[in-house]
Amino acid sequence: MASLRTAEIRDMSGEERNEKLKELRNELMHERGVSAMGGAPSNPGMIRALRTNIARILTVQKEEEEL
Repeated sequence: MASLRTAEIRDMSGEERNEKLKELRNELMHERGVSAMGGAPSNPGMIRALRTNIARILTVQKEEEEL
């Protein structure tokens, strides 16, 4: 899971951004579930990276709403 760059997010259409946001949230929910069950995460930084990507998408959406 590579982190999304802000420029990549800005290039996406609104629909693509919403789809990516949904996908990232589902992945985050899955990773948190694995962690809650006591399983060792395959990638320890995955949850943090997912949260960061979600925040980036939400920030870009908020900026575009203000325009």
